[in-house]
Amino acid sequence: MVSPDFGQFSLRIGANVPLRSLSYRASGLSAGSPLLAFNLNLSREIIVMKPLPFLSAAVVFASFGASLPAVAAPPANAIKNIVLVHGAFADGSGWKAVSDILEKHGYKVSIAQPPETSLADDTAAANRTIDAMGGPVILVGHSYGGVIITEAGSNANVKALVYVAAFQPDEGESFASLSAKIPSAAKSIKPSPDGFLYVDPADFHADFAADVPAGMASFMARSQVFPAAKIAGTAVTSPAWKTKPSFAVVATGDRMINPDLERFMYKRSNAKTIELKGSHAIYVSQPKAVAALIEKAAASQ
Repeated sequence: MVSPDFGQFSLRIGANVPLRSLSYRASGLSAGSPLLAFNLNLSREIIVMKPLPFLSAAVVFASFGASLPAVAAPPANAIKNIVLVHGAFADGSGWKAVSDILEKHGYKVSIAQPPETSLADDTAAANRTIDAMGGPVILVGHSYGGVIITEAGSNANVKALVYVAAFQPDEGESFASLSAKIPSAAKSIKPSPDGFLYVDPADFHADFAADVPAGMASFMARSQVFPAAKIAGTAVTSPAWKTKPSFAVVATGDRMINPDLERFMYKRSNAKTIELKGSHAIYVSQPKAVAALIEKAAASQ
């Protein structure tokens, strides 16, 4: 808003815009002109002072506008809605970097927060988020979240599934039965006295998030969601990947799910698969690559 006293107003520029690109060319002023001054604060907000009443906000926007980056838009035929589902021992906040990238690229993103009290409860939570999107959805799951999206993916609004270092069970399989086929390297999952599971915080960094900075891994360990132990043995009844396309990420350094088990599951489902060097928390450590695969799934529909 233009101030009636000093004509002060502000506009925000992207972090990738170099200062030298901020020119006065549209206003016809030189860089040394006393008629226009601006400051750039730490949040990259330009504070513009215009002592002359005729120098309007429109002039300044015309001057800077050519240098401002446009928000990217998904391909015209792409699915625009993305639902992200966390797995065991984590919550939805881990998806923040992936979500930020997708939103910057023009997608609408929601993060489901399954309570991890039962597979039925978790599937209902995912469906609630899917339905709230109001249209076609790409459904993404990490870890145990892959079990959830395998069931919730039967929702008519789901058009494709993305498994990120995730379980992809067939009918009658649970993540416990899959893990027994090709065991993981981790030995850090512990039972609580009241029937839940957790990753020993002392081992969380090494087993769950080895390529995540130590401080962040410590926070993840302290904020982990405890899944009900009964979930581990709950079998999938209607695997959505049998009727819908799937995409997948193998985390080659995964200690929570054996990378060979990931390869087995994704080959069985004919998922379009990439391999990334990293830990089970690959969506935290390599958000750009994970987001790129999600966008590929969205554009393929």
